[in-house]
Amino acid sequence: MMNNDKKRDLISIADLSQEEISGLFAEAAALKAGKAAGPDRPLAGKTLAMIFQKPSTRTIVSFSVGMVQLGGHPLVLNYQELQMKRGESIADTARTLSLYADAVMVRANRHEDVCELARHASIPVINGLSDKEHPCQALADFLAIQEHKKLKSAAGLRGVKLAYLGDGNNVAHSLILGAAILGMEIAVSSPKRYEPEKEFIEKGNALAAKSGGKIIIEPDPEAAVRGADALYTDVWASMGKEDEREHRKQVFGPYQLNAGLLALAKPDAVVMHCLPAHRGEEITDEVLDGPRSIVFPQAANRLHVQKAILLRLLSKN
Repeated sequence: MMNNDKKRDLISIADLSQEEISGLFAEAAALKAGKAAGPDRPLAGKTLAMIFQKPSTRTIVSFSVGMVQLGGHPLVLNYQELQMKRGESIADTARTLSLYADAVMVRANRHEDVCELARHASIPVINGLSDKEHPCQALADFLAIQEHKKLKSAAGLRGVKLAYLGDGNNVAHSLILGAAILGMEIAVSSPKRYEPEKEFIEKGNALAAKSGGKIIIEPDPEAAVRGADALYTDVWASMGKEDEREHRKQVFGPYQLNAGLLALAKPDAVVMHCLPAHRGEEITDEVLDGPRSIVFPQAANRLHVQKAILLRLLSKN
């Protein structure tokens, strides 16, 4: 992503090295503290085109506010109003947007569409969520853990244990890859047939072999959370699978992030959720609103991490 010799994209968290992640976190922390170096409006005159095929709260607001704070302009493009809806190819859309905007952020139904957009665009493309990955969310999550543990850099996350409970979805995939890059231990606990995709487990294991990290697929949620520094969950029925919600509520019941499971983790373990939450399903009010929750600091970090990403992709220096 950070190679200045060519157009840079952020499609997967695996596009980043541990050093690049650490650099992004340092920049995000500086921006958060109001201590960032350089001009006050470093992206003045720059435009970020944002395509939304899925509903959004945190993504649309954090990217929009981030661009404004950096001096740039966010342009929200509803998929229903684009010519793509009427059959224009992704390639032609990418070429056209490259004539007008300086970068594209896309929240897409299909990961393949994000990749195709990036292949044909001459400007940076950021994956704001796809059915396979959610890299910006995972980066905000790891920064939240680093901050909570008062670590100086992302390198300090080595050996920290994250337990993920529930659907092996796009968020789980990005957390697996990110934890592997950072040398963390991640235990993913999902019901049978709802585990993360084999491709991401294999890629995570390959990355972990280089970093000293560890990927554990543990169907027993109680075993998964033992010794964990952070417990994480997400909705049981991701966008596009709402028709399975009632069935999933039965299957996923033992994986609810509640006080009982939290008690099995380390005494100072924190609670995490990428939001939106279905309270009383994958997580209880007691732990989401409790003193060990860092759910909203996670959400706040979307703004700061994404500003750092935008600066790296769009800054001249």
